[in-house]
Amino acid sequence: MSEPVVLAEPEWRAREDAHVARMRKWTVPHAERRSRGEKHPVLDFLFTYYSHRPSHVERWQPGFGVVLAGESAKRFLERRGYLETEDGVTVDPAGFTPARERTARFVSSLLAATASRPARLNCFGLHEWAMVYRQPHDEVRHAQLPLRLGGPGTDEVVESLEVRCGHFDAFRFFTPEAVPRNTLSPARETQLEFEQPGCLHANMDLFKWAYKLGPFVPAELLGDCFELAADIRELDMRASPYDLSPLGYPAVPIETPAGRAEYARAQGAFARRAAPLRARLIECSDTLLSGCTVAGRLCDN
Repeated sequence: MSEPVVLAEPEWRAREDAHVARMRKWTVPHAERRSRGEKHPVLDFLFTYYSHRPSHVERWQPGFGVVLAGESAKRFLERRGYLETEDGVTVDPAGFTPARERTARFVSSLLAATASRPARLNCFGLHEWAMVYRQPHDEVRHAQLPLRLGGPGTDEVVESLEVRCGHFDAFRFFTPEAVPRNTLSPARETQLEFEQPGCLHANMDLFKWAYKLGPFVPAELLGDCFELAADIRELDMRASPYDLSPLGYPAVPIETPAGRAEYARAQGAFARRAAPLRARLIECSDTLLSGCTVAGRLCDN
């Protein structure tokens, strides 16, 4: 196990301030909307589908193997999972419980399997269309928004294009009529076999895997994954059947060849941006599995 990195108080406090300021770009408007009882069909997803609370998104953490020097570091002891050493305050390796070890193993395996595959860029965001296929409009998830092409036009797009969704957490929201139209049959049990680096949802989920590893992941990496998820979410909804123009989101009309080409270009750019974040999460998981001590034993025993 490598020696811990000791951060002087001015250094870690500057990093903390930078992270908080960065995340408040999303958390403050979200809190303001909630106070008004206002829903946002694009951005709420980051705080409702994902279970990391806004206050925790803002919260800075050093990650595993980092010691915070200085008197003010003692406030981290008020959080669960930190301990004081002779050099300062650090994440407690004992918090890497057997349950979190299982999570780290799954994250490492899933992300490595995903990274091993070429990016597939021909799904064109049809998962959102399949979620409203042949559905009465008052029953769709964002019933407050009109469908750009109306119900019949939306159904026609689903019927005219090949649906190729391999992400189970998108596929499970397909309408019953849309399920047999999918050329793939992803399931929770086969998640490692299906996820691929071009998938928007697999790349958004890097944020989920970052927060699932708890305080052992540095806040800067979690923030990078959150920012990626926020940017991908915009494309996800701009390419959806909903009309988001009143909210300032121009459509990516995947029902046209030009729209599909635009979508594939953006999807490819997100895949390239996600790749180093995926690699960092794999490295973080593997470091935890090889270096953490739980109740007097090495986690990888």
